[in-house]
Amino acid sequence: MNTFPVKAVIFDLDGTILDTLADLTVSVNYALAQFSCPPRTKQEVRSFLGNGMKRLLTLSAPTITDPAAFQKLYDTFAAHYKMHCLDNTFPYKGIPELLQELRDAHVKTAVVSNKGDFAVQEIISARFPGLFDYVVGERPGISRKPAPDTVFACLKAFDLDASEAVYVGDSEVDKETADNAQMPVILVDWGFRDRADLEKQGHMPIASTPEELLNFIRKVR
Repeated sequence: MNTFPVKAVIFDLDGTILDTLADLTVSVNYALAQFSCPPRTKQEVRSFLGNGMKRLLTLSAPTITDPAAFQKLYDTFAAHYKMHCLDNTFPYKGIPELLQELRDAHVKTAVVSNKGDFAVQEIISARFPGLFDYVVGERPGISRKPAPDTVFACLKAFDLDASEAVYVGDSEVDKETADNAQMPVILVDWGFRDRADLEKQGHMPIASTPEELLNFIRKVR
C-alpha cells in the first residue's frame, strides 16, 4: 500500500543518487590529454556538469572550436567513459535503502539524466538492479534537460500526471526541469552544487541526507 502523497519519484542521476565525479574526471582528462589540452581538476569538472556530456567537453576544452576536432574529442571521451564508467562510481550512502523503501510502498521510481543513454543504462543496471521502473539518458529524438521531455516520457510510461510525482535533483538544471514540467521538486546538497548555490534557485526543500529526502517526499503537496 502506498502511504506516500505521490505515485512516482523521478531522480536525476549524477550527484543525486550516484557519485560519478571521479570516473568522469578521469575520462575527461584522458580525452584532453589525447588532444594536448591541459587537465581539469575534480572541482572544475563538478562545476561543468549538469547539461550533458557535450557541454561538459565544451567547457573542459574551450580551445577546441572546430566541429570535426570536437567530435573526435567527444568520441574519445565517450569510448573511454564507456569502458570505465563503473570504476569508481557508487551510490551515495543510504540511497539504495531509500529506493527500496519507495518500491516497498509501491511508489514508481525513474531516472532521467543528461548523461549519454549508453552509460545511464549500464550504470543503473550495475549499481541499482531492480530498483527503477524507467530509465532514460540523453539520446537522439528527445530534448535533454532542462526541457521536460524526459520527465514527460516517464510520466507517460507510468500513466501519471505531473501533480502525482516529484522530481529530485542536485542542480539548477534540475530545478528548471521540474519547473518546466510543472511538478514539485526537491534538491539535495550532497551532489555537484553547494547548498548556497541551490538556495539561489528559489524556495524549495533542500535535503542534506537521504533520511531528510525521504521525509520531504512524504510531505510533498
